[in-house]
Formats: sequence, C-alpha cells, structure tokens
Amino acid sequence: MIDEFFRDAFFAGAVISLLAYELGLLLKKRFHLAIFNPILIAVICIIACLRLSGTDYDSYNASAKYISYLLTPATVCLALPLYEQLKLLKDNLAAVVCGIAAGAVSGMTGVLILSGLFKLEHTEYVTLLPKSVTTAIGMGISEELGGIVTISVAMIIITGILGNILADLIFSACKIKEPVAKGIALGTCSHAIGTAKAMELGEAEGAMSSLAIAVAGLFTVVLAPIFSGFM
Repeated sequence: MIDEFFRDAFFAGAVISLLAYELGLLLKKRFHLAIFNPILIAVICIIACLRLSGTDYDSYNASAKYISYLLTPATVCLALPLYEQLKLLKDNLAAVVCGIAAGAVSGMTGVLILSGLFKLEHTEYVTLLPKSVTTAIGMGISEELGGIVTISVAMIIITGILGNILADLIFSACKIKEPVAKGIALGTCSHAIGTAKAMELGEAEGAMSSLAIAVAGLFTVVLAPIFSGFM
C-alpha cells in the first residue's frame, strides 16, 4: 500500500525529502549545534520513514528523483560568488591552485594508507578514492575504476556532512583564520556540502570553496586512475 503511494503520488518522495530537510533547518536554527546538520537530519528522517513504512528504496526514488534535476543548475549557480570575488582569486591564484592540488592528493593518499592498514580489497579501495568530490564526478570515477558506485555515493555524502559539522572545530584547533584557506579546505575536502558551510562563514570562503569543488574534481579525475594502480 505504501509502496503504491510513493509510486503513484508524483512528488511524494520529493515532498518528504524537502520536509525532512526543513526539519533539519529548524533544529539547526533552534539549537545552534553543528550536529544538527540539515542534510544529516534529512537522511535520518527519510531512512526512518522508509523503514517504518516498509517502503523500498526504488519506490521512494521514483518520486524523489526530480530533486536531482536541480543539482546541475544549483552547482552552476556556485559560479556567482566566485565571479564576485574574482580579484581575490587573481591575487591568490598560485596559493589557491597549490592548496587544492595538495588537498586532492593528500585525500587520496589517506585512502591508500588506511586501505592498506585495514587490508581492503582493490574494489573497496577504489570505491573510497572519490570520497571528496561531488556525487556526479565521484560516481563516474568509481564506475570507471571498478568500484561499488552506491557505496561511493554514501561515502561522498558522509564525507561532506562530516566536513560541514567539524569545520569550525578544526579551524579553531589549527588556528586557521584566513578566509581563502577556509574556503579551499571545505571545497576540496567536503565538496558541495562543505561549500554550504563555507557560504555561512562568508562571501570569500564561499567563493573559494565553489572554485575548489571544480578544480579538486578535475585533479581527482586525472589522479584517481594513477592511485588505483597503487593497490
């Protein structure tokens, strides 16, 4: 019965997703705690809803997939804050490119080291390699390298949420105060979800994070096939 509702109700999944996200926003504004990340709250609420109602993922996704159509235009819109901070980018171009490159390489190196320590198989290793890039890029990399795409998507989302939640703590502990550095770190390590946090911090942080998403994705596309041969 519930499965039929999700299949027949054109936007049922999309509505539930948006309501769950709105609940996350309300909790974040009410308690001002990083753990109440809207995306994390939405994921938990949706999983609970599907489990309690006995609805399978395919039925839910059939009516929620329309949200995905907005992903590309939303990503393109991230170019606007970058355009507004173009002078800042030009003044720090070398540092920005080197910072993003270092972040992309260190992220994949960390995956390589931990995969070796935990004795992961090659398939599991390449599944984790694109954890820090956007979902669209990460899915393509994982599929090309022979990884498990669905797990790659889950890891990408978890990485983004953790970056969003822990950003303030890490910046404070490491005494990072430069807006450009904060933006590069969030965009390179936590893609779009991290960029949402960067935009909360300021215009410069948001602009640099928006740039980092694209450049880090490009570095990862080029370097992931090389790293995949290391294990």
